[in-house]
Amino acid sequence: MLISACITMGLIHIGIGVRQKRGTVNYMFAITAFSFAAFSALELAMMQARNTSQFLELQRWADFAGAAGALSLASFVWMFFAAGRKWLALLGSALVCLPLVFDLTPVPKLIFLEITGIRMVETFGGASFAIAEGTRNPWVAVYYLGVFTIALFVADASVTLWRRGARRRAGLVGGTITTFILTAGLQAALVDAGVLPTPYLVSLFYLIILAAMGLELSREVMQAAQLTAELRESELRLNLAVDAAQLGLWGWNIENDEIWTTAQCRSLLGITTTEPLDSGNFFSMVDAEDRAFMQQDIIELPGADTQFERECPLQLADGTIRWIAVEGRVERDRTGQPVEVRGVMLDVSRRKEAELAALQLSGQLINAQELERSRLAFELHDDLNQRLALLAVELEMFGNKPPAVGSAITGRMQAFSAQVKKLSSAVHRLAHELHPAKLEQLGLVPAVRGFCRELGAAHEFDIKFESRDVPRRLPEDIALCLYRVIQEGLQNVLKHSGAKAAEVELTANEKEVCLIVSDRGRGFDASRTIYRSSLGLISMRERVRLVHGRLSIQSRSGAGTRIEVQVPLAQPNQSTSP
Repeated sequence: MLISACITMGLIHIGIGVRQKRGTVNYMFAITAFSFAAFSALELAMMQARNTSQFLELQRWADFAGAAGALSLASFVWMFFAAGRKWLALLGSALVCLPLVFDLTPVPKLIFLEITGIRMVETFGGASFAIAEGTRNPWVAVYYLGVFTIALFVADASVTLWRRGARRRAGLVGGTITTFILTAGLQAALVDAGVLPTPYLVSLFYLIILAAMGLELSREVMQAAQLTAELRESELRLNLAVDAAQLGLWGWNIENDEIWTTAQCRSLLGITTTEPLDSGNFFSMVDAEDRAFMQQDIIELPGADTQFERECPLQLADGTIRWIAVEGRVERDRTGQPVEVRGVMLDVSRRKEAELAALQLSGQLINAQELERSRLAFELHDDLNQRLALLAVELEMFGNKPPAVGSAITGRMQAFSAQVKKLSSAVHRLAHELHPAKLEQLGLVPAVRGFCRELGAAHEFDIKFESRDVPRRLPEDIALCLYRVIQEGLQNVLKHSGAKAAEVELTANEKEVCLIVSDRGRGFDASRTIYRSSLGLISMRERVRLVHGRLSIQSRSGAGTRIEVQVPLAQPNQSTSP
């Protein structure tokens, strides 16, 4: 029964050690269990020995099995507790091993220098067992001194573990091992000294270790079951979070070149769930420059654990380019070599497109700003400045040689007045283009009506303006947005449509303001990229977006253009009155 229990417990711990990365402690306890299983078998054989030579040979192997059990127990405690004075364990092991040289002789002499005979002793139940009689070897005391030194080491390690807070393990495991070594060692020493006329019963005392380790194992099994349930729940929550964030999880075992991915990660990479994936076909999706940087992040950077993050474009199997953000951690062995990589992956293609669009828009805005400055400089220098210079010359000539006739003076003064009025109108027009003061003073409808009238008169262009139910006072951002859209729309009609007339319609209801700017000119293909990236159209879209409105442009070549805008009167960041 004892032999079966020891072997069973040893096999269990071997199985646990195989499934764990750091299973050395389990292997060591398995060695302990197998050692005492062998000692138990030798105990049983020694009880049934019938002659001295047979008893001595069994005694030799029992001494070696007992020493192996004591040494493996010390090693197990050192690994399992990570505590204790190492020199005690080494001293005890040396004292146990030193007397074993007596068992290396042809006739083992560790216990007996000489056996005079075998005596059979009968138990109360009628069974009999063999007991050897002879001259004892005093060096056996060194053997048992080593055993008791190992017991002292275990007790010291248990106390240290207790002080660290792991009291259950220190009391249960450390206490039972210490008790076993002391009781088993004392019983064996008394038998060897001839004080107890009984066989060795070391394996019987080993039962307390089996019971303690069984309790510890059952506790670990219960904890593992609980952790498994918690891990399953945590995994469900993680999957929900990962799916919501559209993250792809992945891991790469560098030694075996195996890559594990979630379904979302494979979707990002554009591969099916059954398609094999290794480092070769993964890195083949990355362009050469980014591939070199990623390999440097994983393989060449030093450190026990290295975190890295990188954004790179991937070329999928269908030829499309997808930008992904990769972040992970490299795990390394003791020599610093990478062994495993774990990380996450996210599709950032839309953000990259937005960044590119923002960069392009920034460049277009800068160019537009420079063009506007050039236009203003041209207007001021080549128009207003020359007209002012001409007026100054005429006034100087008028002052130097005024007409003699009063009617001529009046005519010249009227001409000067007309020129000044034209200059004033030009300055007013420039100021109005920069900032429409009428919009703040009179409201949207009068400002638009005045703009349409002035623009039509300046370019001999017919602009029909209609308004219905538009409040006199609108929020400043909405009024300015609609005014600028009308400005840009009519300027585009003048520059590009070739039409002779345009229509502007401005209406409102209790929920929104609606604007329509239309013409019957040559139109354009709104689906072409050159028109979608036009600065004027981008400006209109951005202005409407900032007031949470909607803009649509309908145009076809030869069929004119229609711009429609709807802007809600109740903005999301404003409270509405009941």
